Amino acid sequence: MNPSVDRIRSRFPSAFLRAEVIWGETTVYVKPEAVHDIVRYLHDDESEQYDYLSDVTAVEYRDLELPLQVVWHLRSLPYRRFLRLKGEIQKGEPLRVPSVYSIYAGADWLERECYDMFGIEFVGHPDLRRILMWEQYAEGFPLRKDFPLRGRFSRSEQLRQALAAQPESRYSMTELTVADAFEDLPLDMRQRLAGGEKTGE
Repeated sequence: MNPSVDRIRSRFPSAFLRAEVIWGETTVYVKPEAVHDIVRYLHDDESEQYDYLSDVTAVEYRDLELPLQVVWHLRSLPYRRFLRLKGEIQKGEPLRVPSVYSIYAGADWLERECYDMFGIEFVGHPDLRRILMWEQYAEGFPLRKDFPLRGRFSRSEQLRQALAAQPESRYSMTELTVADAFEDLPLDMRQRLAGGEKTGE
C-alpha cells in the first residue's frame, strides 16, 4: 500500500472511502467533491510532493447501475510514488467534479478531453470546451456506453456537420499555425516523419 493512503485517510476522514492495491498500484476512492482539496494536499505537502499529473480520465462500465468513475493519475517524482485517485458519481447525479487546473496547468487539455468524450463538467476550469470534436457537435459524448457505435446521425449528416463546423471561428491563429507547422519543416524531415520515424519523448 502506498504510504500516502494512511495520511489521506487521517487528514480527510469524511472524504476517504476505501483503498486497494492491484498489481502493485494503489487506488484510493474518495468523494468527488473533495478531490481538489485532496490533490492540493498531495501536491503541496512536503511529505507527499505529487508534482506530476499524468492523466485525467473516466470509466463507465457496461453494467449501467455501477457508478461512473473519474480517475486522476498522480506521480511523486521526488519519492518515486504513483497514486490513482477515483471519484465515483452515482447514477442520476450530475456529472460534475472540481477542476485541478489551479494545481496542475497540465490538467487543461486532459480535463477538456474528458469533458468532450464523457460529458463530465470540471467546475473551475477556465476554458472548458470540446477539444477533439467540434464545438457544435450534437451527437453526445462518444465514450459513454449509451453512445451508438455508428453515431446518432447518418454518415451524410455527420459529414455535413463536420464541413459546416468552420474551425477557424473557434480556434486562435496560434493554434491553427501549430497545426500547419508541418508544412514549414525541411523536406527531409517531413519525409522521415511521414515514413513513421519516431521522434522520441
